[in-house]
Formats: sequence, structure tokens, C-alpha cells
Amino acid sequence: MSEHRLDPDKLPDHAAANRDAWNSDSDTYQADHGPQLKASGGMAWGVWQIPEKSLQVLGDVKGKDILEFGCGAAQWSIALAQAGARPVALDLSEKQLEHARKLMIDADVDFPILHASAEMVPLPDESFDIVFCDYGAMTFADPYATVAEAARLLRPGGLLAFCGATPIIEMCYEEDSEHPSDHLREDYFGMWSLPWEGYVEFMLPYGAWIRLFRAHGFMIDDLIELRPTPDAVSSYRDDVDREWYRRWPGEMIWKVRKEH
Repeated sequence: MSEHRLDPDKLPDHAAANRDAWNSDSDTYQADHGPQLKASGGMAWGVWQIPEKSLQVLGDVKGKDILEFGCGAAQWSIALAQAGARPVALDLSEKQLEHARKLMIDADVDFPILHASAEMVPLPDESFDIVFCDYGAMTFADPYATVAEAARLLRPGGLLAFCGATPIIEMCYEEDSEHPSDHLREDYFGMWSLPWEGYVEFMLPYGAWIRLFRAHGFMIDDLIELRPTPDAVSSYRDDVDREWYRRWPGEMIWKVRKEH
């Protein structure tokens, strides 16, 4: 099992904060959410774990070189390896990667692990057919860096796909609340860096996402707005939150493709 080691002295402030926060919270996160991620089989999207087989975001992965852009405990990459893909799992948190190594051993799969920032990936140009994440780096790293890196790392025609929160739900959080309200609370224009409870998350307005993709040679395939079923259960959210997500889009998946 090959592994790259991160140089923490090269991290910008937001990345250093996120690394520290994930290292601190990793054990609790995996204890709280690992069972749901395991039950979904590793290939499911968002806080409601909507199956990849129903959304078909990545398509046929067999034989594809795939970079998971912020892998956590690599549940996705493990499932992709079992499906015949050639994954590489990258994460900023060494504690999350400790969990990944344990799960890889349990699953009897082996693939490269990178302890690195998605804003400066130590891999050659045009190494992958797919770069993706479920939240991961596209939530916790600067999109003005990660989209450029994804463009560099993808082969012509390659797919960048990522799931995360929507600008809509980000505008609905009251200060110090973990639950969205039914009113807009925050500004839309200028949305970018969003510090919260020791973490720094990132979000852009829809138009800014589109301009950023186009600036780096991506064409938009789709924007999937996720909606949980009426009986969906999540380790991340409660029943009141589920009703919010059924009324308004709280999660989205961007699918963009590098031009030939």
C-alpha cells in the first residue's frame, strides 16, 4: 500500500484548521456515521445516502482511474475498487486515513492513499478518468484551487463530480444552529468561505460555479438536486430536517466534463 505524506508547513490557514478539526473529530464521526455508510454499501450520495445505482453519476467505473477528492475513511474508494475501478484516495486528515487503512484491510482491497491537500495534489497531469467526492474536498477546500487541480488531473473528456450543500441551505442557517430555518438568513452574493465550529467550509453562488467551471475548460453535464424519500433516515439529520430537504434542495451534485 503506497502512501504520500503531507507537509503541514505548506498548508494555508483554512486547510490547517480543517486538518486539525478532522483529526480531532474523526473517531466520533466514524462512530456516528460509519454504520450508515457501511449499510449503504459505500456508493451512496449525501446525508440521505441516495444510491449511486439510482443516480448513475459516475457511470460504469470498471477499469477507470478514479481520484476520491477527500475520502475520509475511503468507504467510496473501497466500494469502487470492489467494482473493478482503480481508485486513489486522498485526504487532508491523517486520522481519517487511519480509519481508511483499517477498512481496506477488512475489505481485502489495496489502493494508493495520499495524505495531501486537494488544493495541491502531488500527482501528474492527466492521471484520472474521474475526480469526485461526496462532500470531501469540494466542501472543505477552496474551489478556486480544487477546480483548477481537478482540471489538471483529468484526462480530456474526464468527469468531475461532487456532492455537497446548496447555496440555498447555506443561506438558511441561523447563527450557532445545526438546523436550517425556513427563512433566508445569510447573504447570497459574495458567498465563499464559511467558518463554522472550527471548520472552514466553502460555497459559491450558482453563477460563480458555472464561471469557474468554464474558466478551467469544463462543460456542464448536469446539476442534480437531491431529494430524500418521505421515509428516509439519516445519521446526519433528523425527521424535521428531512421535511426541509423534501421542500427545498439542500444538496446538489455537479457533473462537469473536461473538454477534449
